[in-house]
Amino acid sequence: MGNSYKWYRLIYSLVSILGVFALLFYSGTIPPHYLLNPTDVLQYIGYMLATFGTIISVKSMKGISLKRFIGLAPHDDLKQKDSLVIDGLYRWVRHPLYAGLVLIFLGYFFFLPTVASMVHLIALLVYLPFGIYFEEKKLITLHGPAYIDFQKSVPPIIPTKKP
Repeated sequence: MGNSYKWYRLIYSLVSILGVFALLFYSGTIPPHYLLNPTDVLQYIGYMLATFGTIISVKSMKGISLKRFIGLAPHDDLKQKDSLVIDGLYRWVRHPLYAGLVLIFLGYFFFLPTVASMVHLIALLVYLPFGIYFEEKKLITLHGPAYIDFQKSVPPIIPTKKP
């Protein structure tokens, strides 16, 4: 992308926001057909999953500039390399923000088990393999063998090993 690479994050954020709004608009046209019988227990499970997911998502952003993350502070991370973060939540999973989002969307589905909330969850689950693939390609380019070793020792989203 040459010199325009520093704007890729802002462009990605804008395209993502448009995609989310399109998905929300589409899901708003789906009649509220329940896939599960809503109960207090399901709502409680939904609250707990979404709360836990929110905590994980917020903690995963600790130490990360929100302006840089969104793209409002353009930078070329191929030239301005940050250090590889492997502590905190990153000891458990390589992509804690994605893990948090899965829990939030799953919690939303349990809270409101409709076709629309299932569409949201499925859209996220379809996106994640692509998002992880491209993010990890970039991280390997940035951090080389250190990131490859990190990949071998830490799972992507679901913690399966002790840190």
